[in-house]
Amino acid sequence: MKIIKTKFKGLFIIRAKEHHDKRGFFREIYRQNMLKQKFVFDCMSYSKKGVIRGLHYQYKNTQAHLVTVVAGKIFDVALDLRKNSRTFGKVFTTILSKTKNTSLFIPKGFAHGFCALEKFNIVHYKISHFTNKKYECGILWNDKNIKINWPAKRPIVSKKDKKNISFEKFIKK
Repeated sequence: MKIIKTKFKGLFIIRAKEHHDKRGFFREIYRQNMLKQKFVFDCMSYSKKGVIRGLHYQYKNTQAHLVTVVAGKIFDVALDLRKNSRTFGKVFTTILSKTKNTSLFIPKGFAHGFCALEKFNIVHYKISHFTNKKYECGILWNDKNIKINWPAKRPIVSKKDKKNISFEKFIKK
């Protein structure tokens, strides 16, 4: 496994090696001695092409995520919400796919979302703190102040995500 730093403090791309033989393949996704991050639960989601999920975060018991695509390909987005960060309000985007053998480690203090790019997409998340519905929140996926160039022509967005707050409202909190 190789950790690739980004311009965002604590945000890393992790490139894994896949070992193939006639049976299939084997790939490591996470090694605690490399990330020094404890995770308390794992989740998976399935999304059709054009689905946008996010931009989600918790304002208490903030969560670090390790995002890996098990099948398909996604346009992954991390928005820095750490008010004392030099990259506050900036967006990091990358393509994660099963074939690229990459994961994205998102530290605490970021909102996360993605757009599903293929017909069948399964995303696996390792998460550092349990989700608490009382502290769940989100930034509007299409907020004009953030200017994310989403690759979906006709995005499929949940009713809940359509009600997320603007980045401007987040700043005023």
